[in-house]
Amino acid sequence: MKAIVMAGGKGSRLHPYSAVFPKPLMPLGDMPILELLLRRLKAAGVTEVVLAVNHLRHLIEAFFGDGSRVGIPITYSVEDKPLGTAGPIGLALDRLGETFLLTNGDLLTTLDIRRMIEEHLQRKAAATIGTYLREMKSEFGVLETDEEMRMVAYREKPTFEQLISMGIYVLNTDAVRSYIRPGEHLDMPDLVRALVADNQHVYCHRDDCFWLDIGRPADFALAQEMFEKDSSVFLESLS
Repeated sequence: MKAIVMAGGKGSRLHPYSAVFPKPLMPLGDMPILELLLRRLKAAGVTEVVLAVNHLRHLIEAFFGDGSRVGIPITYSVEDKPLGTAGPIGLALDRLGETFLLTNGDLLTTLDIRRMIEEHLQRKAAATIGTYLREMKSEFGVLETDEEMRMVAYREKPTFEQLISMGIYVLNTDAVRSYIRPGEHLDMPDLVRALVADNQHVYCHRDDCFWLDIGRPADFALAQEMFEKDSSVFLESLS
């Protein structure tokens, strides 16, 4: 199994730090977030990684090189312009085999990636989306009314549970090929919506795991705090 990792974004939500430092190289302890992810991919049986790079790519390439330091072969796919979260697939599709993993390069997780891949293959899916059940608190009081607009309930800043995408996918190459053009912008939500519209089998995978997107300063600070408190949670079973 091969993987393509999206590592080319500008990380605008982490500005000004990301203006001089690519988001995937932001450190947790003494290890960049991307290195943690690469080691998790290796532990899951991924045998080769394509890093899709653009913003400050020379720093990423200088740090990871050919992947020998982290124990997994790495090649690079360079975007001349931003191609979205799915568009970079088009530049590397012929290198990815029959089935491949796609992941954002800026997330922290304990997801059992091997089990997700196995489930995808068993279902013979076109795409499998890694999902996470996240609590989301409303910033406002929520009113409930009947059909005549009489108030029947008032909930002050309630909390909702929503199933969200983790930014990790397993994809069948033949299933996605016709939707992707080399050099054309495409985002993953648009790709999976197109697959569903054409009656292709798209599944959602749930795992009892931890997940965090470090794109916002508050989330990155939380990731640093959790890693400092107990790094073994994220390093366990990785080699």
